[in-house]
Amino acid sequence: MKRQVAHSRSRTWISLGLGALLAAALAYAFWPRPLQVDVGTVRRAPMQLSIDEEGRTRVRDPYVVSAPFAGRLLRVEVEPGDRVEGGRSVVARLLPSLPAPLDRRSREQARAQLDASKAALAEAQATLSGATAEQRLSDVELSRTRRLRARDAVAPAELDRAERAARIAAAERERAQAGVTRAEAEVASARARLLRVEPEARDAATAPADGGPVAMRAPVSGQVLRLFQESASSLADGAPILEIGDVANDLEVLVELLSSDAVRVAPGNPVIIDNWGGADPLQGVVERIEPAGFTKFSALGVEEQRVNTLIRLSDPPERRAGLGHGYRVLARIIVWRAAETLSLPSSALFRHDRDWAVFAVEAGRARLTLVEVGANNGRQAQILGGLDADARVVLYPGAELSEGARVEPRSLAQGR
Repeated sequence: MKRQVAHSRSRTWISLGLGALLAAALAYAFWPRPLQVDVGTVRRAPMQLSIDEEGRTRVRDPYVVSAPFAGRLLRVEVEPGDRVEGGRSVVARLLPSLPAPLDRRSREQARAQLDASKAALAEAQATLSGATAEQRLSDVELSRTRRLRARDAVAPAELDRAERAARIAAAERERAQAGVTRAEAEVASARARLLRVEPEARDAATAPADGGPVAMRAPVSGQVLRLFQESASSLADGAPILEIGDVANDLEVLVELLSSDAVRVAPGNPVIIDNWGGADPLQGVVERIEPAGFTKFSALGVEEQRVNTLIRLSDPPERRAGLGHGYRVLARIIVWRAAETLSLPSSALFRHDRDWAVFAVEAGRARLTLVEVGANNGRQAQILGGLDADARVVLYPGAELSEGARVEPRSLAQGR
């Protein structure tokens, strides 16, 4: 009997123990746990605010070599990248244009014009002969009148008329001489139209009869940037042939800023040139912001107002070896900088009514804290008030987080 009572009591204690253990397990399972959150720290550190925009390099003063007259360009022997010396290096050769051959109708018209010009020349020469004879007669009459006047044989009026007649005869002879000169020029012009252009003179390798090709020299020292014309071809007056620039000493960066960003930039702002292909970023300075903007469409078709901003490179040419004309770079224009300031990760900030706020972590709980924010570069935010150094804040606060909620840093939770 005693054994049955003891056995019954042990079963009761075992059942009570199992029930307590089950209750503890259920309590543990359904007990509210701390939210796992990412935590950041408020620190004093250097901070800067920059405007990041893609840009391209360019030579500040490129020179385009153009054809000084219409002619036939011989094949250009220089290549992009070749170094040239201003005033000495020959970069192109140009043959003067040859006259176009005349068709049958134009040739007959030119011959008729030549005959007419010859007839006009003969007429002008005859007029000159008559004017010469009249001048000689006037000179003889003037000499005779002067002798008679010396002996008072004629009146003074007779001498005046003789002198006037001599001057008129001289003027007529000069006019006739001018007519002969003009007629001779017309004859020469008509003959020039009939000059034949031999086929071999049209060959680019053969110079015309009146001279060889004109050598065009580099206007400045530098490198050939690009060729507009490489093969032999006929060019009009002023047609571009090639472009020359000093890549080593005359390189700058052109950045097209949004107009809203351009108003925050001023000449003298430091610039970091990154993603240009070298190991280390380059240094630069904003040199000029153009006063006029222009409209540009983004890749998504959005209309934007852009402003050209020019950046002067500060590093020596040796540090940017390989950087050329028209290369893509990333320009970070620094508009604000602090050697040391109180800051926290921007991901901790959120809007609470009209103010900025964070969830500070204090004794394992989240405390809603209003803060005063200064500069914000998207990665760090300057804190002007509301938090002290070394304070911990929740990063990326979610909607489930509220005032007083228990929180636990994610790294600690994962380490358990």
